[in-house]
Amino acid sequence: MAEWHVSSELIPYEEAIDFMERRVQGILEGTDEELVWLLEHPSLYTAGTSAKKSDLLVENGLPLYISGRGGQYTYHGPGQRIAYVMIDLTKRNRDVRTFVTNLEQWVIDTLSEFGIVGERRIGRVGVWVNHQGKDQKIAALGIRLRKWISFHGIAINVNPNLSYFKGIVPCGLPHSEVTSCKALNIPISLSDLDKALQRTWEKSSYW
Repeated sequence: MAEWHVSSELIPYEEAIDFMERRVQGILEGTDEELVWLLEHPSLYTAGTSAKKSDLLVENGLPLYISGRGGQYTYHGPGQRIAYVMIDLTKRNRDVRTFVTNLEQWVIDTLSEFGIVGERRIGRVGVWVNHQGKDQKIAALGIRLRKWISFHGIAINVNPNLSYFKGIVPCGLPHSEVTSCKALNIPISLSDLDKALQRTWEKSSYW
């Protein structure tokens, strides 16, 4: 079973990347356990390996980090729960699609505890809700693997400043809308979400 760590302070992006790099190496060498790390970042943008410069729409002063994760542009900031997942897929089935599907299902199962119906969309990674007849993204997903050890992970919009998503084309989808638990009129504390994330993780046969 993976270790769990929750950071109460905002974690700078560079610090998080450095930590994950070291942890992945430790898992590879057998000196560290698998880890799920729950945190928040200060407001920033990250660009995944598929990001297009044209999808950065506004120069609004937020820092931009080039990330080694899959995916395109996204926003991170206070009120968004980041879950970085560092696990060894050689202990599962070395199937990236199965891993991604289980990450999405983890979010779906967690949101369902609060009455939010999260759904997948064909050809679009992440978790979506249908709100007032519109598809809106409530959780993003971007991963990286090194010798079958995963890092990076998921981002669930609990109560972030959604206006920052207007500075980018989120995940390269020009007409997609982004939402949050608060925008759905379902107030959730990060603490309650964290407890639900751990409960649903432990119920899954995959992890």
